[in-house]
Amino acid sequence: MALIELRDVRREYDLGEVRVHALRSVTLNIEQGEYVALIGPSGSGKSTLMNTLGCLDRPTHGSYLLAGQEIVDMSRDDRARIRNEKLGFVFQNFNLLNRTSALENVELPLHYANGMTSRKRRERAKDLLNQVGLGDRIDHHSSQLSGGQQQRVAIARALVNHPSILMADEPTGNLDSRTSREVIELFQKLNEDFALTVVLVTHDPAVARNAKRMVVLRDGSVVEDTSDFQLAMRAIQQDAFSEEEF
Repeated sequence: MALIELRDVRREYDLGEVRVHALRSVTLNIEQGEYVALIGPSGSGKSTLMNTLGCLDRPTHGSYLLAGQEIVDMSRDDRARIRNEKLGFVFQNFNLLNRTSALENVELPLHYANGMTSRKRRERAKDLLNQVGLGDRIDHHSSQLSGGQQQRVAIARALVNHPSILMADEPTGNLDSRTSREVIELFQKLNEDFALTVVLVTHDPAVARNAKRMVVLRDGSVVEDTSDFQLAMRAIQQDAFSEEEF
């Protein structure tokens, strides 16, 4: 059984007299320990697919099994519980609390964990910050950290509940090229050393190249699913989008 199983998943939106088909019959499996990039031009459906995989949105039609549990029929509260237990999120804008320390930002998801003492929360958060190379920055606020350091805090926060899947939405979008490489190397290390499943959305070919598998979307459909970077780029270029910007 795959960790993620999508079967004929569709997502439609009613916009007055217009019905938008954001996802069109997507069928997809992702195994534990995979590193997958979702790529494609703007409006291709990759963000909608990411929101679906992250239990932030519910399909209009089809089946989504996450670790064997059907997500489509779950209530909002049950989907929130699944997100907290199995998923960690990293965003382009970091989404850190500005007036709290790096340690307090990482601790935040643990406040929803039953039975965990403040000492245990602090120990786990410190351990994660050490793992991402910020053990000497635990008391620094966001304004005292560089963009790359803020993203590392966000990654530590995403990992603090020991998720099965790390989901990243344009994680290098606000970073310079050197810092982007450092963040992507961290994703690779987490994937390779801990068999952590990584699913990310990116517009950057340099980021997509590092994934072990690339899922190319166009007009809400998967048009290529490959481990061959050049094949993925050709699938994008067929729609007249350059390799520099999807």
